[in-house]
Amino acid sequence: MALKNSCYILTETVKFVIPNRGFSFHTLSKEHLALQKICRDFSEKHLKPIAARLDKKHEFPVKEIETLGQLGLLSINVKGKYGGSDQNTLGLAVAVEEIAKGCGGTGAIVSIHNCLYANLLDRFGNEKQKETFLKPFTKENLGCFALSEPDAGSDVGAMSATASLDGDKYILNGIKSWVTNGTQAKAAVVFATVNKNLKHKGITAFVIPIPIAGLSMGKLEDKLGIRASPTCTYIFDHVQVPKENVIGNVGEGFIIAMKQLEKARVGIASQALGIAQASLEVAVKYAAQRKAFGQPINQLQAVKLRLAEMATRLEAARLIVWRAAIMCDEQERTTKYTSMAKLVASEAATFVSHEAIQVLGGMGYVSDMPVERHYRDARITEIYAGVNDVQKLLIADAIIKEYED
Repeated sequence: MALKNSCYILTETVKFVIPNRGFSFHTLSKEHLALQKICRDFSEKHLKPIAARLDKKHEFPVKEIETLGQLGLLSINVKGKYGGSDQNTLGLAVAVEEIAKGCGGTGAIVSIHNCLYANLLDRFGNEKQKETFLKPFTKENLGCFALSEPDAGSDVGAMSATASLDGDKYILNGIKSWVTNGTQAKAAVVFATVNKNLKHKGITAFVIPIPIAGLSMGKLEDKLGIRASPTCTYIFDHVQVPKENVIGNVGEGFIIAMKQLEKARVGIASQALGIAQASLEVAVKYAAQRKAFGQPINQLQAVKLRLAEMATRLEAARLIVWRAAIMCDEQERTTKYTSMAKLVASEAATFVSHEAIQVLGGMGYVSDMPVERHYRDARITEIYAGVNDVQKLLIADAIIKEYED
């Protein structure tokens, strides 16, 4: 069952108005609930049973990603005329959470492709680029996003990959690290500088097909978690890219990356929610079955207190993530909200998965139960799409600016 190519209309059934901020929070609409059910059913039936195997073997979920593409979940925020599902950002949040609940690695694959490839081209690509690099990627192929470098992560302005104009093409040289989906992608959005002296203003975005002459891949990273999601290094050695593959204008790459990372933070935060929800459910179920001192351990005060705080932090995180998702579609800049969402949700995922291990005790420490995997998967959500220390700085800067205005 594919998603309909129509925008979700948020219901007016329940509405909370945040004073002096022009923000309205709505319940999930019938369309969102239907999307949630599709993703939840798929996750329970197809992802949850194989998640441990994918993690252990570092195995890419080939068939499952193909099915998700057929369901319209590789193009959630892409316009219908390009083959997308034409949904809003709240739809993205709902879908990614449910997928990540079944498998954190698969949640990462879907989130990164949607946020940092498909939606990026939908927003900033020209018509020719959309025909070539977007339409074929809405149902089948995966794309990736190559921004970080070994010495340029949070400090994007320190980028050393270069793009030198040579007639009607650019020559790309340099290294890109931490490329999610890199080994599976058929195209990539790549950032390089046309002039290092210009720093941020020299950074330019390109879309390139994969494979392409001069591009080689480094080793597949052996990661702590989200092992179903492949991460590698891209090495560019005089890669020739036509001028027509520049996304936007020369020198606009930094702006494009920053705007798109706002959307990506919602995706990562939603992935964190799914991991946290899965952890909570395992803990609650185990606590009802495990007995100690003649009763289920869910009757012990210490366990009750853990479950209460786990559930509360998760619910609070979900509300702020959904708020940020709605804000992405209501105003131009949403840095404060998306940074808050990523910060709170990722910390909730780490906390809830940690507490789940404590509830399970020794069983939480072995791979017979999934919470040790959830804990490992949760850790990356505090790091990628901008480490949480940077998110705090972005939030603070936004608040200071608000009160100065």
